[in-house]
Amino acid sequence: MNTLRWILAALILLVLLVWLAGRSGALRGHAPADLGVREGRLKPPARTPNGVSSQADLYPENPMREYARIAALPASGGAAASIGRVRAVVEAMPGCTVVEQRDDYLYAQFETPAMRFVDDVEFWYDPAAQAIAVRSASRIGRKDFGVNRQRVEAIRAQLLH
Repeated sequence: MNTLRWILAALILLVLLVWLAGRSGALRGHAPADLGVREGRLKPPARTPNGVSSQADLYPENPMREYARIAALPASGGAAASIGRVRAVVEAMPGCTVVEQRDDYLYAQFETPAMRFVDDVEFWYDPAAQAIAVRSASRIGRKDFGVNRQRVEAIRAQLLH
């Protein structure tokens, strides 16, 4: 019985320490240095199941290509108008901070309230496709439990509304 109490106390302490680490920002990770558009491409999909990319098929060697695949977002009215609509949608979402915006590109970060995990989300108006390419990935952790896909689909729904 005494061993069970020690195990329970250790588990409670571990949960508390992880929660404190999150609240202190230790689980935020660092912004990737290689974000942005290079030769008409956003950064490749993550190599773990923690993100989505509408350009996943451009990276056939990526082991998470199938997991990451998601449709581009609808665009209308050209680059600046399309990116402006995306910005209005994402800024209204909880935990969003817009980091960078150009006429054809938007980079935002989404932070979870409790543990302060950060996801990096990029949008690029692709003039050839006349659509908005999107990439969304968690900074840390091997899995995102579908959070990035759900967020992009919520953005899509608002853009189509």
